[in-house]
Amino acid sequence: MKTAVSIPDSIYDSAEKLALRLGKSRSELYANAIQNYVERHQDEKVTAKLNVIYDSEPSQLDPVLTSLQTQSWLKNSPW
Repeated sequence: MKTAVSIPDSIYDSAEKLALRLGKSRSELYANAIQNYVERHQDEKVTAKLNVIYDSEPSQLDPVLTSLQTQSWLKNSPW
């Protein structure tokens, strides 16, 4: 898919230098950058869904499980 975008000259120049240094085409560099940006923002969807769940559900650990974890850690600790 071809597309046209406008970017500041300074970003274009930096991208050109980076593509040359990495041995990638401009298209490949831009496609990778957009893919990374999109992937980073996928986590936001998960976080938003978890926030909805935890707004209505308690998120504290069960006190019995907390106690067992603490006891287990203390038994295995060299301290």
